[in-house]
Amino acid sequence: MEGIGRRRNPYELTAESPVYVISVAAQLSGLHPQTLRQYDRLGLVSPDRTAGRGRRYSARDIELLRQVQQLSQDEGINLAGIKRIIELENQVAALSARVAELQSIVDGAAAAMQQREAQVHASYRRDLVPYQDVQQASALVVWRPKREQKKHG
Repeated sequence: MEGIGRRRNPYELTAESPVYVISVAAQLSGLHPQTLRQYDRLGLVSPDRTAGRGRRYSARDIELLRQVQQLSQDEGINLAGIKRIIELENQVAALSARVAELQSIVDGAAAAMQQREAQVHASYRRDLVPYQDVQQASALVVWRPKREQKKHG
């Protein structure tokens, strides 16, 4: 439900807020605007769009532009390789988030199970004595026949 919890200020800027036009994004990333358009066409960095179809880049997009440029220029990786790297990094991030979510569920289930187990143990009758298996080798049985009693008649 949306009404529960802390409401986010609609004017609060985050790393995902699309606020930079292409000229500012180009300047902040150190790339030419035409390079940004090419990266968008190739699906490397896909900025949000305004109603008029203008590109709006976020701080995260600009960081990604810098990463693409670094991989291309410093590491010598081609754009197809960079696209695959970005896809795999996104996949790893999504899987890590899912693992954390599942771990939280498992932890909750384990805690619930321990609580139920404690309730079962608390419900045991205290007058019962735990059974202990006696080993045959340590048992000694002495048999003595009963004496017959004499009948008086």
